Amino acid sequence: AGAGAGAMSEPGAIALLGPQHGAPRCPHGPALLFVKTGQGQEEGRRFYACSACRDRKDCNFFQWEDEKVSQTRLAAREEYNRNHQPSFTHRQNVERYKNFVQLPLSKRRFCQECQQLLLPAEWQKHSDHQFLCEICTAQLKSPSQLLYPLENKKTNAQYLFADRSCQFLLNLLIDLGFRRVLCVGTPRLHELIQSKASQEEDFRVRSLLLDIDFRYSQFYTEDEFCHYNMFNHYFFGGEAAHETCRKFLYEDNGERVIMVTDPPFGGLVEALASSFKKLMAMWKETGKEGHNNKEMPMFWIFPYFFESRILDFFPSFNMMDYQVDYDNHALYKHGKTGRRQSPVRIFTNLTPSMIVLPVEEGYRFCTVCQRYVSSGNQHCEICNSCTSKDGRRWKHCVLCKKCVKPSWFHCNNCNCCALQTHSCEKTDAGCFVCGKAGHKRSACPSLSHT
Repeated sequence: AGAGAGAMSEPGAIALLGPQHGAPRCPHGPALLFVKTGQGQEEGRRFYACSACRDRKDCNFFQWEDEKVSQTRLAAREEYNRNHQPSFTHRQNVERYKNFVQLPLSKRRFCQECQQLLLPAEWQKHSDHQFLCEICTAQLKSPSQLLYPLENKKTNAQYLFADRSCQFLLNLLIDLGFRRVLCVGTPRLHELIQSKASQEEDFRVRSLLLDIDFRYSQFYTEDEFCHYNMFNHYFFGGEAAHETCRKFLYEDNGERVIMVTDPPFGGLVEALASSFKKLMAMWKETGKEGHNNKEMPMFWIFPYFFESRILDFFPSFNMMDYQVDYDNHALYKHGKTGRRQSPVRIFTNLTPSMIVLPVEEGYRFCTVCQRYVSSGNQHCEICNSCTSKDGRRWKHCVLCKKCVKPSWFHCNNCNCCALQTHSCEKTDAGCFVCGKAGHKRSACPSLSHT
């Protein structure tokens, strides 16, 4: 996330310097501070950009850090931010929902263009819009299926868990003994928990959804949903929403609670990690004996190729082999071959041996690694671990001293394994940021890792 990448058109790299106290605000809350570096330069000029939108078309907020902003422009910005807030507050939406469920089925309408539950007095105003009629209780209990997914990859990227993955996650959480789930950007898991809790008397799991999509406030009370931006740890509902989250984490002295998060894959790992650490710190403050040296249990759901970045921020995490599938994503669906295998995994600070994966889906337990792995992930005697990341059987390269993808071959020019079709004439070129050889721009030590 962060408009960093879209904020300026000239070539160069953008590094995140993180959230700053007193940062200017856009409709998505406090902006993040970035720095632009040209090739070989030390550090460029710093600027603020939107925390949630990478594309200037979605939010064009931009301000140089050293820029003097006039009172007139500040007033115009505040006015703009006010005008870009939702038309109803969360509390008003809760009241509207109470009125809506009392209507006979024939009068329950949902406007597809405004993505809003309509009360009869509002029909006239939406008369030329497309709407759904006779909204039943089952639909109200499954808002993620009623609402259009917002498929902007960077900001919302609402690719929703497939039922198989959602059910697996919930069963796993129950088996592990968790009773409260903080759902950060996982509306479908929250929905499944809420729905079971309302139908089954002996169902003991509770959940709180933190999500940037305010449309969910139409279906959940203030104790069930907080409007939240996970890129800058911003609660739109202010102190009251912050308190709701804190209270949820504090219950039962902070025991048996887990955070499950599924961020947009285009989001900056640094920004996400910073917010997640703040949520973990909130849990730590419960003051329970022994919490001081413990981390709040967490599942971070993200593609496997971000493993090293996530481990930079959370060294206690491990990546599980389970492939998480999505309903409305063409590539991230369960399959047995090639690209159709989902690259999305669960990163967790729980002991790997505790995470039992379904044998009927081809996972098996490796007694040496003490964890479940996918069937194609063979244990390498030299590396002494199950090395595959993508579900296929990887092969060991003696020269690289590690296992690599089956389609890779050792290239003597580059002195590493790569696809046979790679071009190695670029090996002399230095890093795009600092000009030095030996590493890529993404791993440049001169970029700040906040």
